[in-house]
Amino acid sequence: MAKKPTTQAIDNRHYDVVLAPHITEKSTMLSDHNAVVFKVAGTASKPEIKAAVEALFNRKVAGVNTMVTKGKSKRWKGKPYQRSDEKKAIVTLAPGQDPIDITSGI
Repeated sequence: MAKKPTTQAIDNRHYDVVLAPHITEKSTMLSDHNAVVFKVAGTASKPEIKAAVEALFNRKVAGVNTMVTKGKSKRWKGKPYQRSDEKKAIVTLAPGQDPIDITSGI
């Protein structure tokens, strides 16, 4: 007997892991290679990101690559301040999966 595909229940913690899509020209070009870029929580691990995307978008994830962009030092009205660090995840979908339409929302 074949195993039935298990769908994960959507938890509130999944919404805390995946914060927003990261829409740039480069991330749009990645969609040709079946990949999507998300802004994620700074403490999120790759397995957590994979579980969150699979639960929220009902897609099979092949891989997750993460990067942390360090915040720049800037000045505003002569006073220095530090931008926040940002963590991004490039989520590659499994072959045969439909692309994620990030403009429609969850």
